[in-house]
Order: sequence, then structure tokens, then C-alpha cells
Amino acid sequence: MAGQKQSGLDIDLGNLCSKDAFEWAKKTFPNRSNKAGAIALDVEGVFSNMLIFGNQRIGIGSDGIGTKIELAERTGIYNTLGFDLVAMVADDLATAGFESTSISNIIDVDKLDRDIINSLMEGLSAACNFANMTVTGGEIAELGNRICGYGDKMHFNWCSTAIGVLPEILERPIDGSTIQPGDVVIALQSRGFRSNGFSLLRKTMLANFGEEWHTEAYDENKTWGEALLTPSLIYSPIINTIISEKITPKGVVHITGGGIADNFRRVLKTNKFGAKLDNLFEPLELMQRVIELGKINPEDAYLYWNMGNGMLMVAEEGDVEQILKLAEASGYQARKAGYITESPNIEIDCETVQLKYEY
Repeated sequence: MAGQKQSGLDIDLGNLCSKDAFEWAKKTFPNRSNKAGAIALDVEGVFSNMLIFGNQRIGIGSDGIGTKIELAERTGIYNTLGFDLVAMVADDLATAGFESTSISNIIDVDKLDRDIINSLMEGLSAACNFANMTVTGGEIAELGNRICGYGDKMHFNWCSTAIGVLPEILERPIDGSTIQPGDVVIALQSRGFRSNGFSLLRKTMLANFGEEWHTEAYDENKTWGEALLTPSLIYSPIINTIISEKITPKGVVHITGGGIADNFRRVLKTNKFGAKLDNLFEPLELMQRVIELGKINPEDAYLYWNMGNGMLMVAEEGDVEQILKLAEASGYQARKAGYITESPNIEIDCETVQLKYEY
């Protein structure tokens, strides 16, 4: 696949490795049968399995922010990465309807820098306040030359695990099983590249501007490094609000690695339907400029990046207007982006691109 060659990453291989890991994980599920913490949701492709603790239904999700960290090392701006860290786990939990309550994080470093740690945690605190979550645990581990990066300051890797609860109003997690042809797809606009696809981004910047690419002017107000560091918008609050208003989306899709089609396919696994997406948000100007610089074809761009659409929802026609009003009132940009089809294919048909993914 061309995108794999351009980025140096192999999406298909990544999916296979994730599938292998999931199969090994399933062999442990019987260990808690009929005990507190029993697995209640066993669906391949669902990131956050549900655990039962008495009457409480708990979701858990883990992720990190990958090589977007290098943008912080290059720019010296560390207090926005917390939004990326929270978004990666809270928005995964939100796809199943869980309301994230808390987060525990691990910072692996080569050497300690108190100011950088303080700045990272400042950002995490702000992101958790936005998402109505608490930071309930963490670890800072010094690993020496096992951790490396750009420049001579502290290098690090940052991962987290979030816990969430399933609202009482939901009988079971949202899994896409009730989706039917004719249901409406709603898109929530992103504000940047979120926290995936940065291997291809960095490769593109290096080829065009050289090693110090982050210092190049993006516009009169910021550099390319600052533009690409734009923090992820966290969507879990609006999903929680929609559910609290007694509206249950039939499916929720977090657009991360694998792009729109690959992630949307996960919520359609149980019913084999597809989608026609003919009114997605167009790629942000930042994304369009990167695509032009790197001469990146549409197939690769839509494979690695959200292309302006950070989260998708599937809903009944009768719920759409209220969902759009709730999103607008909460400060999110949302629109009807398409509809579910009987055909299993996913088609993206927008002003700038026409793509068809056959399944």
C-alpha cells in the first residue's frame, strides 16, 4: 500500500498484531467469571471492554500520544499534550457510551526535568477539568538511554489508562448492533491532526524544510511546529451530554489511526452494512497544506489522518436535529455527513475527493 511506504508504518500489520494481542487477552477472560471484575463485553474491535463490579459497569481504556511528543520537544511547548493524552482514552471510552471518570498516567523519561514534568501535568489537569475527570494515579520512571528524542532536554513517552462508568440510562454499551440502512451519520469537526499519523507528518516536514523544520513559519503568527502541535479536541463531554438527554447514538466512531473508513468499519462489524459519506467536513487548511507539500495522495491522507472529522456518530433521523443543537450549544461543530447503506462498502464523496472502500 502506498501509504505504508510513505509513512514507514504498516496499518494492516498493526491491525494483525492488535488482533493477535486480543486473542491472547481473551484467554484470560474466564479467570474472573462470576467474580467481581468479570468481562461483560467480548466484541473484537471494541477498545474498552466492560467489567462488572456489583451493580457498577466499568469501562477501561489505555493509549498514549505517540510521536506527537517530538513536537513538544522541538517547540518547548509541553502544556498542551495533556489534551492529546485524555482524548485518546476518554474518546475511546465514549465510543461505547462510557463516561470517563479518572485517569492514571505513566511518564517514562531518560532523565528528570522538573519544569517539563510540571508543564505536562499542568496540561493534563486542564484537559481533565475540560472532560470532568480526575487524575487518580501515575508513575514517573527514569529509563536512561532506553528513551530518546529530539534535542538535549528531557525525552519521554507518555501513556495512560482511563476508567469510565456506563450511565444507568444505557442498558448495554453502544456497539453498532442496532444500526440500520437509512440511519444518519453525524460528523464532529476536529481542530488538528490529533495524536496519530505523525510519522508521515514528520517525514513530510523533514523532506521539505530540513532538520529544523519546526522553526519554519506556517503563517505570520506561528511556526510549523506550533501548528502541528495543535491539541486534540476532546469529544467525550458532548457524547456524555447527548446520552444524558436520553438520546442514544447507535454507533460512535473515534477517528484515529486507520482513518475514517477503517475506524468506521469497526462499528459496522456486527451488521455488515456500509455508509455513504457525502458531506464530511473538508480537510482543515493545515491538512491541505501538508498534503500539497508532501504530494500525498488522498488514499494515504484519509488512511492516516482524521481529515477534519474527529468523531462520527450514527443516529436515527428523528434524533439528528437535537444532537446537532446539543453539539452547537456545547461549542462543537457538527453536521449531517451521510447515511448508512445496505452495501457493505464505505464511500467518501466530498468536494475534494472520492474514495470507495470495499469490505
